[in-house]
Amino acid sequence: MILRMSTLLLRTLRDDPADAEVPSHRLLVRAGYVRRVAPGVFSWLPLGYLTFRNVERIVREEMDGAGFQEVHFPALIPKEPYEATGRWTEYGDNLFRLQDRRGSDYLLGPTHEELFTQMVKGEYSSYKDLPLVIYQIQTKYRDEARPRAGILRGREFVMKDSYSFDVDDAGLEHSYGRHRDAYISTFDRLGLTYVIVSAMSGAMGGSASEEFLAPTPVGEDTFVRCPECGFAANVEAISVPVAVEQPVTAGAAHVENTPDTPTIDTLVEVSNSRPELARSDGDAWLASDTLKNVIVMRVDADGSERPLAIGVPGDREVDERRLEAAVYPAEIRAFEEDDFAANPALVKGYIGPGALGTAGTSGVEYLLDPRIARGSAWITGANEPGRHVYDLVHGRDFEADGTIDVAEVRAGDACPQCQSPVEIARGIEIGHIFQLGRKYADALGLQVQDESGNLVTVTMGSYGIGVSRAVAAIAEQHHDDKGLIWPREVAPADLHVIATGKDDAVFDFADELASNLAGRDIRVLFDDRRGVSPGVKFNDSELIGVPTIVVVGRGLADGVVEVKDRASGEREDVDSAVIVDHLVSLVRS
Repeated sequence: MILRMSTLLLRTLRDDPADAEVPSHRLLVRAGYVRRVAPGVFSWLPLGYLTFRNVERIVREEMDGAGFQEVHFPALIPKEPYEATGRWTEYGDNLFRLQDRRGSDYLLGPTHEELFTQMVKGEYSSYKDLPLVIYQIQTKYRDEARPRAGILRGREFVMKDSYSFDVDDAGLEHSYGRHRDAYISTFDRLGLTYVIVSAMSGAMGGSASEEFLAPTPVGEDTFVRCPECGFAANVEAISVPVAVEQPVTAGAAHVENTPDTPTIDTLVEVSNSRPELARSDGDAWLASDTLKNVIVMRVDADGSERPLAIGVPGDREVDERRLEAAVYPAEIRAFEEDDFAANPALVKGYIGPGALGTAGTSGVEYLLDPRIARGSAWITGANEPGRHVYDLVHGRDFEADGTIDVAEVRAGDACPQCQSPVEIARGIEIGHIFQLGRKYADALGLQVQDESGNLVTVTMGSYGIGVSRAVAAIAEQHHDDKGLIWPREVAPADLHVIATGKDDAVFDFADELASNLAGRDIRVLFDDRRGVSPGVKFNDSELIGVPTIVVVGRGLADGVVEVKDRASGEREDVDSAVIVDHLVSLVRS
């Protein structure tokens, strides 16, 4: 294959796109790989589509190599199967919904559990037919509220999704392990650095769940890892044990005037500046001594709304993603001024437990962070402007409706397994594997006869890889300040041959070189453009990111061709008489 840049649909850009927030978005646009069509919707240009297809090929080869069978479903799905599983409602505004000319409801598929289940139900009826694993690589659609980061978080994207079908849980565990091994092989071939972390299943349902995350500072997922024992988990899957009840040592609660203290910082400052508010032990008040009550509006699947209050230590914030995961399928929105006006018992900046919970004056549901031990004393709002209550004891002076573990997880927190301090990192989700269990089989009636002739419900696993997202994840991990640096197996070409100068002999030699390489199954991007300066060609080659750059120029008069490694920047002059064999050996090694 030869891609001649004189005719290739390619235009590189010198300036970053105005809406680009992350390196992969900037570089994929600047290097002429993708172009934005609408928010969260992109077109692939030739170099981009070649790269995408290489990623897709690797995924397909690994799935086929593991013995999985490929199928294909429509993106346009009738409402009924989604309604049977409850996801027509659960997905809320994230679904693209539409009607045909007869008024029948359809959706553009975000995932295809229902159709996979129905296919197997229609074809199989005996335990002898199982286990089975089938997969597809297909375009998915989700109406993201905030599409961002180019192809990392879009409304249209390509996924590989596979599903295992087994008679029992032991079979499911085996199928899960096969997928885990296949994913490790896949991401190794893609040249990705990744971490396998425990995760939550979210909209998918099910029990055991792991994510494959590509560590990068721009990742949307935050995960915890323990350098001591190797534990790793998405922060959404971290759980804090309920604190052990303490003996009450605080005196009676007392309300104090604390004007102009609507924030934790101002409250701590005032508490430490006034002698009458000093701690009995002589220590300074800290943010962790305060109880912060955060109000949000919970939006249920039917559209109804109700306030939710969350009490957390004042030195921590409520993690929005952990909260969303905890209340799913409900959604969360900010508590706005109109909401405060409709709930006058909630005094903004001074909300305390007395107004919250089933026993409070507002009747607002009140859930506490598990760290708030019974018997512990706190400074918190007194439900009056400019006033706080001190020594308010959980269990003595106030109760909550329950606990909710949604406070931020921080570096230095105790590892759930070994209690050592954990580290916090960010990553891009590139794969997710679930032990779904029987949720979809139950809803859609997928049963087979077992060895005794009894009907048993099939147990399922679900396994996804973001194919288009993987392109961006690779770009995030493989670039420098000059441009992209593709691993060879996913690159749009093996070699980027550049003819420089004006000498016809140089262009003729470069053309023959490209043809000879293509004849030996080497993929060549050939910069055969006339009238373009060497500097522009070199800059384009570094931006485009093919792993090996071959420069045919003035050195040809001395019988040498320059070969440059894009990643390391190392250069060598190679005898023009053996350049073909040298490059073929380099590529195939």
